[in-house]
Amino acid sequence: MVITGRVPLLLLLGLLPVVARPSPSTVWLWLVVVSLVVAADLLLAPGPATLTVARDPVGAVRLGHPAASVLRVGNPGKRRVRALVRDAWQPSAGATGNRHRVDLASGDRTTLTTPLLPRRRGDLPALGVTVRARGPLGLGARQRTLDVPGVVRSLPPFESRKHLPSRLARLRELDGRAAIRVRGPGTEFDSLREYVRGDDVRSIDWRASARTTKVVVRTWQPERDRRVVLVLDTSRTSAGRVEDVPRLDSAMDAALLLAALASRAGDRIDFVAGDRRIRARVRSARARDIAAHLQDTMADLEPVIAEADWASLAGAVTEFGRQRALVVLLTPLEPSAVEEGLLPVLPALTRHHRVVLASVRDPELEVLAGTRTTIDEVYDAAAAEQAMVRRRQTADLLTAVGVDVVDADAERLPPALADHYLSLKANGLL
Repeated sequence: MVITGRVPLLLLLGLLPVVARPSPSTVWLWLVVVSLVVAADLLLAPGPATLTVARDPVGAVRLGHPAASVLRVGNPGKRRVRALVRDAWQPSAGATGNRHRVDLASGDRTTLTTPLLPRRRGDLPALGVTVRARGPLGLGARQRTLDVPGVVRSLPPFESRKHLPSRLARLRELDGRAAIRVRGPGTEFDSLREYVRGDDVRSIDWRASARTTKVVVRTWQPERDRRVVLVLDTSRTSAGRVEDVPRLDSAMDAALLLAALASRAGDRIDFVAGDRRIRARVRSARARDIAAHLQDTMADLEPVIAEADWASLAGAVTEFGRQRALVVLLTPLEPSAVEEGLLPVLPALTRHHRVVLASVRDPELEVLAGTRTTIDEVYDAAAAEQAMVRRRQTADLLTAVGVDVVDADAERLPPALADHYLSLKANGLL
């Protein structure tokens, strides 16, 4: 039960009889009259439960992209219903304009649309639909919150999708499907053709040349049907924010671009995410919609304030199979975390696989290191320089044990990782 703003106005009207006949009895009489009128209006108000409310499925949407919640409201009763309907969502769903006024005669139906703009990943549920039905005088209303389940699934935004067309064009060149048939130095035989200036003499097929009057060379294409294993670190180091974006989200973006590219190249994609335990796993995905599949898998992943159990993550990689693979570790290049947790398990991985570590670099370190105007800035620059030196030393240590390091800021990491994959594929190193 609620009262509207008309009740205070009605009470103010009581000043007229009080001025005409100033006495306590007049005041009490007016209060009793107003109370009775409001009570009568509440009794005559229709019950909110008389309305039927159903919600259309919202489905999934990429983070930062608009969606809409659609309610279908009907009045199966015999009385006219004037009500205020509030479609409540949790704050991170970004619901706006979610209060709707309805005026439904008996048997009428209407559709109410609430815009949504998710501000974080994961399943964002609706909190209920509140119906406030007014009485005929508009003094009071009966209110009830109805349980109308609904959820919007907010997926990683995959902003690096814009880099996919240019990388696919390079992939087509490597595969020999471009208009200009450029061959990469892969290891799988493709065809024979006549020698032209600039060809590698090591590609000459002497036996085939002996059967003709021309020099013939072999052409090669990059390997296909290889395995790419993406390992996403969700431990405490992934919770750090770079340019107000969590490192975990930036790593997801890089993983999605690489997965989309590798699947188009005919490679199989395995995915595992975890920290002290495995949080998600996708096995041998080759579908062209691998990015959408991984987006759905990644939607619920959040950083965990705990150290990564790299022995467990390495074990999960082994469970995918012992066939040689490109193992991409998406984890911050944090010296202490790498040296204490990751480094001990790397020899077992590099013995069987090609290992790449992809890390999000904070450009603020370079800004701090280059700003030395005041004493405080000099101290900040010294600390930043020390942190950068430690990162370089850690990167050199990883390189020494056979790990390729791709370290770039959040915007450049996805294309840099994709370019490194294409380079490995072109040189037959997968």
